[in-house]
Amino acid sequence: MTTPINLHELEALARPKLDPMVYGYYSSGANDEVTLKENIRAFERITLYPRVLQGVSERILKTKILGKEFQVPLLIAPMALQRMAHDEGEVAMTRAGSKYGVGMVLSTMSSISIEEVAQASSKSPLWFQLYVYKDREVVRDMVQRAEKSGYGALVLTVDTPLLGRREADIRNNFHMPEGIKAANLKEEYFSNIDKASGDSALAKYWREILREGGLTWDDVDWLKSITKMPLLLKGVLRADDARRSLAHGVDGIIVSNHGGRQLDTSPATIDALERIVQAVDGKADVLLDGGIRRGTDIIKALALGAKGVLVGRPMLWALAYNGQAGVEHALQLLLEELDLAMALCGCKNIEDITRDLVD
Repeated sequence: MTTPINLHELEALARPKLDPMVYGYYSSGANDEVTLKENIRAFERITLYPRVLQGVSERILKTKILGKEFQVPLLIAPMALQRMAHDEGEVAMTRAGSKYGVGMVLSTMSSISIEEVAQASSKSPLWFQLYVYKDREVVRDMVQRAEKSGYGALVLTVDTPLLGRREADIRNNFHMPEGIKAANLKEEYFSNIDKASGDSALAKYWREILREGGLTWDDVDWLKSITKMPLLLKGVLRADDARRSLAHGVDGIIVSNHGGRQLDTSPATIDALERIVQAVDGKADVLLDGGIRRGTDIIKALALGAKGVLVGRPMLWALAYNGQAGVEHALQLLLEELDLAMALCGCKNIEDITRDLVD
């Protein structure tokens, strides 16, 4: 088996192991995929200005997010239906993260249940990503299950009033593969994903099951009222939305464009990050999701004010390539790159990664 030496190589290794419909679902973005590509290219345009003679024989990667200690400033992003990539799906993903102290955000659309994933996780942070359905009791039930199972935070995705137009899913007539289900939902809530008819069955599901017209700030207030878990909003790209979130008691913001899968030509997340950091002015933690492929990308995001980053597709490719061992290898590569980049930038710890390192 070919052993990848960086995250860029994982997709080519994973693709032959995936059904073409599944590969299209995982890999594609909205419309012309401008934002999908820009998420990565934008990092390449940022220059690092390293410090020298800093005595960096030892580096410490620990940090704090939402007031809790993290071994590393990295989490695995929420991604749906991971058993389409590998039989052990989200369980393999969280176990791999636990080996390196990397947290994971479990998707509402997980193919393994909230409880089973929690049992597989060790001491690494585990958060739960939420979509809000028409039936609030369904939402309440999932939130309560996550809290009871020990999840440390609730991540509300706010950029999906409707599903973005993903042409690969339309072309491939995307539907739920045999033997795969949305394990956190009752049968009636995911049965339509099995029945595509000239369109993406997932898009049809979204139109029928999620809140009509999408979320409002009232939904944020309601969620705050039903859980003690810290609440983060995922999908914020504007400073005014970031400021407004503070008035509603939000604990954190994840700057995200849904991996380029929602509104095409929206900004790369690294380009939107700093203005959101400035808008919240330390009153909430800001994280970044999208485009992380190298340890230097993590340095750039932290220098621009992120408390941590989330990495998505490369971990799916790693899972498809070689299950839990593949994800462990991918995380090891990324964290070794981060450690090296810190040394070369003259940073002994995460606090040393400051704004003057980037331009």
